[in-house]
Amino acid sequence: MKQILKIWVMVVALVMGGALPPQLTGDNEVTTQWCAQAKSKKKSKKNKKSQKNKKKANKAKKAKKAKKASVASQLVSVPTIGKTATTTVTQQSTNALLGVGIPKGVSNQVLNYKTIRVNFNPSYRIPNCVAYELTATMVSMADAPDHEVRKNYNYAKDSNVKNCPENWEYRGSGYSRGHMAPAMDMRWDKTSMTQCFYMTNMCPQDTKLNNDDWRVLEEKIHRWAKRDKRLMVYTGPIMGKNPKMIGKDKQNIAVPDAFFKVVYAPEQGRAIAFIYDNKPCPGNISKYAVTVAEVERRTGLTFSSAIPKRQCNINDWQ
Repeated sequence: MKQILKIWVMVVALVMGGALPPQLTGDNEVTTQWCAQAKSKKKSKKNKKSQKNKKKANKAKKAKKAKKASVASQLVSVPTIGKTATTTVTQQSTNALLGVGIPKGVSNQVLNYKTIRVNFNPSYRIPNCVAYELTATMVSMADAPDHEVRKNYNYAKDSNVKNCPENWEYRGSGYSRGHMAPAMDMRWDKTSMTQCFYMTNMCPQDTKLNNDDWRVLEEKIHRWAKRDKRLMVYTGPIMGKNPKMIGKDKQNIAVPDAFFKVVYAPEQGRAIAFIYDNKPCPGNISKYAVTVAEVERRTGLTFSSAIPKRQCNINDWQ
């Protein structure tokens, strides 16, 4: 019996991972005492392992939380323009970049539509500047087979805007209703398409310029957005000192001398601008490329300080 007990104690010792007891006398009291110590040692070892795993898990959790906070610090949650839900964008937030400084003394009303921000001039009854963000996703949706179709939308007055022209006021003027934010960039969304046909987005534009040369520039920018992932686009008139006026009943819609486009790619830190006279402007778009600073000089507008003002290298865009 004592021999069996000794063998049993040796087996327990090996299972417990401990050393053999110093004396294998077969004494029941000694054996019981040693077994209790061995079990206690195993429990202690198990607790230490559990605590180590817990510390490791807590450390991993803290690291994950810190990483999340770091990413969040580089993002800014801002409301998109118009009555839409909030969105998270990069630090150069869409709303901040859409802001355009209007010269002192120039009549201006800011209209926040879903996609475009219009700085409307109630005195001239045309926009001072129209700004919007154009992303690769928007372009892909606008070019998809199920995109919105232009013929389903009509020019319309924005009844919430004082002095907004009516569609019929341009009739017989010899000028097109020239979109500042083009319909091709808005085909991705019904609301955006409807709002880009508001007369607050229109200027009297030479028909050939509107249909040909200006459209070529708009198509280029449309493709650039798909390539560069995100563009900020600003468009508007350049007014003369005594602008020509049109209007079916009252001659109170101002005709611009020229038009500008400013294009900024935030991710690439690249910017360029274009100025087209309000007449046919044949030739490559490079012929009409200028700096953003030149647009500011000609219009009195001021664009975000984030936009490089002295760049004018068309090769960076082709």
